Amino acid sequence: MTTLIESEEHKALRSAVAALGKRYGRDYLVQTVAAGEPPAELWSEAGKLGYLGVNLPEAYGGGGGGISELSIVLEELGAAGSPLLMLVVSPAICGTVIARFGTEEQKRTWLPGIADGTRLMAFGITEPDAGSNSHRITTTARRDGTDWLLTGRKVFISGVDIADAVLIVGRTEDARTGSLKPCLFIVPTDAEGFHKRAIDMELNAAEKQFELTLDDVRLPAGALVGDEDAGLLQLFAGLNPERIMTAAFAIGMGRHALAKAVGYARDRTVWKAPIGAHQAIAHPLAQAHIDLELARLMMQKAGHLYDAGDDLGAGEAANMAKYAAAEACVKAVDQAVHTLGGNGLTREFGLASLITASRVARIAPVSREMILNYVSHQSLGLPKSY
Repeated sequence: MTTLIESEEHKALRSAVAALGKRYGRDYLVQTVAAGEPPAELWSEAGKLGYLGVNLPEAYGGGGGGISELSIVLEELGAAGSPLLMLVVSPAICGTVIARFGTEEQKRTWLPGIADGTRLMAFGITEPDAGSNSHRITTTARRDGTDWLLTGRKVFISGVDIADAVLIVGRTEDARTGSLKPCLFIVPTDAEGFHKRAIDMELNAAEKQFELTLDDVRLPAGALVGDEDAGLLQLFAGLNPERIMTAAFAIGMGRHALAKAVGYARDRTVWKAPIGAHQAIAHPLAQAHIDLELARLMMQKAGHLYDAGDDLGAGEAANMAKYAAAEACVKAVDQAVHTLGGNGLTREFGLASLITASRVARIAPVSREMILNYVSHQSLGLPKSY
């Protein structure tokens, strides 16, 4: 049963992570971005404190929790102004997939390092000609003796420069039908034939985006994650946490922007009273708060369903949570900038850069239009247009 009241354990985790985030804050992230560096100090400390691996099994160095706990970590760091984008990727997607479907050797090799932050894994699914349509993925793996040869291209892959490996979504040929089916491979970033190119982004973020070229990358049999015949199940086991964590990322960012605006509206006096006393300022901020709280409730439901093993129910809730959180975040950031007026566009207050950043959750990892397609088809039973 999903409870609407957060447990004492979750409250304690939220408070502890918020304290860590406050010690770093927005200034730390701005400095790392300006230096072109990843937020290594925060990542390392979060790992040592056990926050990066809260969702991973205790037997492999994790906290034994789930996506519910990991979403709290990301939300609170975001609310403090120092979100860690790679939390969405390394422990949430890759760690979850390996924990659920990996071999014992894969678990021993990767999970302890992912949990304590000393190893990092990126995730590669998007392709130049296959964005939301994962059925059009052309990265293929073919057998060569006991090895695999992986060939293809990926685009908008986060953090490849700081990753030890990339969990690549490819396709293999079904020997019985001849059709291609999805499979997941752990590909070391130093493998021969693995090439990366940084994408020049307008978005200022600590984590860089890359295009990957895989040119007959040779992988041992042990690089395949899970059952070759269960690729789709394994893929969605990673995509649902990705959506939930994207919601956490957006809610944290929205809370950060809203807090800045509320503080400003409380102090800024233009006529006789602080501008926050005027309903034209106060009401939109109140609406933003309500929308963020509602989005968090759906995120918590999605996390609960996923952690309870209800993949089908979690799929619907995760998509809804990601949609609601993205919309709430964009509106909160927009209203925060508007509340500050000209100051909202200055570096001093640090809100203008969030205008671009907040839109990421509307676009990635799946567009809001594709989520509306999912809900109209899966939840409402309406026919497909494609």
